Amino acid sequence: MAHKLKALVLDSVSSPITKRVCNLGLDEFFAWFGQEPRNGFTKATVCAWRVALEARGLGAVSINVRITAVRKLAVEAADNGLLAPELASGITRVKGVASKGVRLGNWLTVKQAQTLLNAPDASKTKGRRDRAILAVLLGCGLRRSECAALNSSLIARVSATLRPAWSQ
Repeated sequence: MAHKLKALVLDSVSSPITKRVCNLGLDEFFAWFGQEPRNGFTKATVCAWRVALEARGLGAVSINVRITAVRKLAVEAADNGLLAPELASGITRVKGVASKGVRLGNWLTVKQAQTLLNAPDASKTKGRRDRAILAVLLGCGLRRSECAALNSSLIARVSATLRPAWSQ
C-alpha cells in the first residue's frame, strides 16, 4: 500500500528534483512509521514524526521538505479515496519549522545579477543565446539542470513574462 501511495505523490510532481526529494522524504516517513505501532496516518502521527526529525538535529529546510512530502501524500490519498478528507485536512495543517538566521550560500545582489546578465556580447549570436539562458536562470530561479532540460513546450507566457510551466 505504501508503494501505491508514494506513486500517487510522485506522479503528481513534474520536476525531477522535487520528485527525488519527495521520494526520499516519503521513504524516511514510511521507515519511521513502521518502526513501532502507530495510531494510523493522522495529524498527531505527522507531528510526532516532525519531533523525531528535530531530535535528529536536521535543519529547518530539511524538515520542511519532508513534511511537505507527507502533506502531499495526505492530499493525494484523500483525493483517491484512500484517506478521509478530515484526516487529510488535519495533516495539511501540520506546521513546518521556522527558518532562523540568514540564508546559506552565495547570493547575488541586484547589481551583481545585472553585471552577470550584461557580460555576454549581445552583438554576437552566442552572446544573445548566453544572455537568454542567464535571464531564464536569474529570472525564474532555476537550477542549471532545470534550465538545460527546458524545451519550448515547458515555457508558458504569463502576461509579459515567460515562466516555466511547472511554476504556475
